[in-house]
Parts: sequence; structure tokens; C-alpha cells
Amino acid sequence: MTKQEIFDKIGSIIEDRFEVEHDKVTNDLNFRTDLDADSIDFVEFIMELEDTFGAEISDDDAEKLNTIGQVVDYVYDHQETAE
Repeated sequence: MTKQEIFDKIGSIIEDRFEVEHDKVTNDLNFRTDLDADSIDFVEFIMELEDTFGAEISDDDAEKLNTIGQVVDYVYDHQETAE
């Protein structure tokens, strides 16, 4: 999966979960400062990512993910290579 495909999927999740307009979803969008996501919102978002991409994101790794770009890079770097 390309970074653009990952970004598009994550963007759709962000739009639905945080009620953000499509054109506002950028790599620099910050979950805490731009979306006002509290810890429960963020945990639910991470769980949805895990379901969507079939990957497990550790709590330690999740704490380091602040922007959409960081999430895209994380998913891209941790996706299964056997397709």
C-alpha cells in the first residue's frame, strides 16, 4: 500500500471520527492541538487504525504519534510486506 493510499484511508477516518472537512486533513494536522482529541478519542482512533490496517500499535508507539503524517509513516513502515 502506498503512502497516498494510507493517507486517504486515515483521512476518511479523521473526517468521520472528528468531523473534519476533507480539505483540512493534511499531514501536519495534530490530533491534540488541531482536533482537540482527548485520550479516549485518541485510543479509539488507534483501535480503528488497527482494525483498518490489520496491525497492532503499541501504547509506546501510539504516544509518539502526534500528526497524521506520523501515523501515515508508521503504518507504511509497519505494513506486512507479503501481499
